[in-house]
Amino acid sequence: MLKEIRIHGRGGMGNVTAAELLAMAAFRDGKYSQAFPSFGAEREGAPVVAFVRISDQPIRIRQQIYEPDYLIIQDAGLMYMEGVLDGLKRDGMVVVNTVKDRSELPIPPEVTVRTTPALKIAMDIIGRPLFNVVMVGAFACASNLVDIEAVAEAIRDRFPGELGEKEVRACLEACNEAIKGCEMNE
Repeated sequence: MLKEIRIHGRGGMGNVTAAELLAMAAFRDGKYSQAFPSFGAEREGAPVVAFVRISDQPIRIRQQIYEPDYLIIQDAGLMYMEGVLDGLKRDGMVVVNTVKDRSELPIPPEVTVRTTPALKIAMDIIGRPLFNVVMVGAFACASNLVDIEAVAEAIRDRFPGELGEKEVRACLEACNEAIKGCEMNE
């Protein structure tokens, strides 16, 4: 079982942190994992990509992910850019930060989509637009690839103290939203 995730966002949105947290959570969950960014001439606001692999066996691959099983899209506006959905496996899933309905998104009908209002959740709970961790929580529950408790532990390790606890609460709220979204779409 090797699953590959590509995370799309913009510079300053915490794509690399999201990838690292997801890999740390998978490791805590007893899986093998790797996380790595794709760096170029990034600047704040420019499109940025990060990658995560999760497996039940050691991972020997050391290249970018061209045919992901999952996409995490932190900025729904990126879905209108060429190449963002490229390579997504036919039975793949897209988890996107948006309040829009699936029908309003430029995603082929055969692709599973889970939306979450990550920005709203972050503002309501954290008080700042820090939604990368919120998206990790939504992904964990939408995909069932990583246990949400392992995600919470990884967050607490990375962000100890009050901020970490707020991030955990926001992550759990996103998890609940993702579960509600899965139930509504079945």
